[in-house]
Amino acid sequence: MTRFHTGLVAAALTGLTATAAWAEYPERAINMVIPYGAGGATDISARAIAAPLGEAVGQALVMSNITGAGGATGSVAVQNAQPDGYTMLFARVGSHSVNPAMKATLPYTLDDFRFVTVYEINPFACAVAAGSEIQSMDDLIAKAQGDGIAFSSSGVGSGLHLGATMVLDAFGLEDAANTATHIPQQGGGAAATAVLNGTADFLCTNSSSIAGFIANEQMRPLLVTTAEPVPGFDAPSAADLGHPELEQLVGWTGIAGPAGLPDDVAAKWGEWMTAATADEGFREVMESAGSIIEVMDPEQANAFIQQQYETFRALVDELGMRIEG
Repeated sequence: MTRFHTGLVAAALTGLTATAAWAEYPERAINMVIPYGAGGATDISARAIAAPLGEAVGQALVMSNITGAGGATGSVAVQNAQPDGYTMLFARVGSHSVNPAMKATLPYTLDDFRFVTVYEINPFACAVAAGSEIQSMDDLIAKAQGDGIAFSSSGVGSGLHLGATMVLDAFGLEDAANTATHIPQQGGGAAATAVLNGTADFLCTNSSSIAGFIANEQMRPLLVTTAEPVPGFDAPSAADLGHPELEQLVGWTGIAGPAGLPDDVAAKWGEWMTAATADEGFREVMESAGSIIEVMDPEQANAFIQQQYETFRALVDELGMRIEG
């Protein structure tokens, strides 16, 4: 055999070896980045899906909370990772709809990620501590227009920040973005704690992150951003209160990898998520918190997220909340 033919055989064998190795994906643990802190809606969703998803994947899932900058720090960690499917992100409405809409200097765009699915949608709920004198949205607005009011969120420019401001504006608080006192926290769990300990008067957050507090009667819901009542939340819907425009204020959770994630890897995630979200335990946890479980394929997910971004960008412009610095 000539040296030329020997080289061809070696190259062919190398190619076959590489193909065989890639076909084995995943052959090791996958790092799953949660860009928000413990106890928030993203963390709750991620922890609930972890066991059935790990079973579907057939490898260990290393769940890592990488927090900061309203979800941007963890998102950047995935943006900068190799697009090989071994570093994936639990993307959230705040990190990938609200942040891009609100922050002019955000270090990433939607094009820096490949979304393989959106699998959970949940409404927002506005709530106060159970011992609060505020019994209704009318009471909340009256206090805001009188002594003033403070709300907590998971960070400046987060979905919780925009959500509370949007609700206050809808109910007639003049210049809501500057009138109410915003108390940013490190994640949704900390935002709920701020209401419970009296640091803040109320918050508007995803239903899943406060469902436990509502069930334990530690918090009182005032509003849910839905057309119909939400089981477990003894509160009027946005439609009941004459504000159907607030129904566009929803949360969602999806999974994304860096831009350049191969088609076959994205397809595997679609299969895994279909299997994992069929798990009865996962569905019971999330649906009891008001979430709707719906697995979108990559095309549907990208279209949905783009629509969400455009919706929030319009709201940000209307409320004058764009952060330029």
